[in-house]
Amino acid sequence: MSTSHEAQKYSVTTKQVPTFYFIGVTTGKSSIMKVFPLWARELGRPEIVMEGIDLKIHDQPEAYRRAVAQIKYDPLSLGALVTTHKIDLLSAARDMFEYLDPYAQICGEVSSISKRDGRLEGHAKDPITSGLSLDAIIGKDYFGRTGGEVLCFGAGGSAIATLLHLINKKDAGDRPRRFVLVNRSLPRLEGAREMVKGLKTDIQVETIHNADPLKNDAIMGAMRPYSIVINATGMGKDTPGSPITDQGLFPQNGVAWEFNYRGELDFLHQALAQGQSRKLKVEDGWLYFVHGWTQVVAQVLHIDLTEEVFKRLEAAAATVRK
Repeated sequence: MSTSHEAQKYSVTTKQVPTFYFIGVTTGKSSIMKVFPLWARELGRPEIVMEGIDLKIHDQPEAYRRAVAQIKYDPLSLGALVTTHKIDLLSAARDMFEYLDPYAQICGEVSSISKRDGRLEGHAKDPITSGLSLDAIIGKDYFGRTGGEVLCFGAGGSAIATLLHLINKKDAGDRPRRFVLVNRSLPRLEGAREMVKGLKTDIQVETIHNADPLKNDAIMGAMRPYSIVINATGMGKDTPGSPITDQGLFPQNGVAWEFNYRGELDFLHQALAQGQSRKLKVEDGWLYFVHGWTQVVAQVLHIDLTEEVFKRLEAAAATVRK
C-alpha cells in the first residue's frame, strides 16, 4: 500500500503547525498541558503545540494504528509520548516502525515515537526515566546498605522498566536480592517471565497473579524492612482505588513509591498515613513525570538533554507544580 493510500485509510490530518502528541487516557488533566508551552519557549521552539489523543485502556488495534499513522504520514506531526498504551500500541503497530531501540525490543513497548531521516522510530524510555527517578530517591548502594527488596504492584511497561533498570545495575549493592511482581492479568506476568529468561541476573524475580487487595496486604506484610513498594497499576489515576487496603502494613523503614502524581492517589495517601509509624519514605510520581517527559521531548525534537538543560526544564515545570 502506498504512503498516500495508507494516510487516506487512517484519515491522517494535515497539520498547519508543528504538533507534539500525548497518547494517553485522560491527557487533558495532565500537568504537561501547562508545562509543555513553557518548555517549548525555553527550548526556542514556541511554535510547537501539544495535542492529546485519548484512547481507551486496551483499545482496539485500529485506534492505535490511526494514532501512529497520524505521526508517520503528516510532516508537521513531530512525534509523541505514550503512557498507559505503551505495550498495546506497539503490539498493534509494530510494522509501522522502521526502527525500534533495544529497550523497545526487550520490553515490547514504546513510550516515545519520533522521526529521523524519514523513518519512524520507537524508543522505550522508561528503563532510563524510572532508573533516574529511583536512583534519586534511594541513592547509591541502597540494597547493599539495607537488605531491602522490591514489591511492585502492576506489571505494565513502567514496572518492567524498573525491573530492567535494576537488572542492569553493575554493582551488587544497587541490585535487590528479590523483586516481586504482582498483577491482575496473567499475560503481562508471562511477558515479564519471558523477558527475565533472556537476561542474566542474580535478582530472584517472583511473579504473583492476584487481584485481591487483601492478599496484596499479606504479600506486602511479608516484605523485609527497608523494602520498596511500588504502585505501578494506574489505580488512583486511570482507574479508581488502590492495589492494597487501608489495613495493609508497609515495610518498616521502607519506601512507598506511587508512580502517579495526579488523580485520587489512594495508595499515596495510604502510605502517608503510615509515614510516621512505619518510618516510611513516601514519593509520588512527579520526578518520574519530569524525567519521562524531558527524555521524550529531547528525542522527538532532537535536543541534547544536558544536565543544564534538564535543570532549566525542571525549574519551569516546578512553577506549574506549585
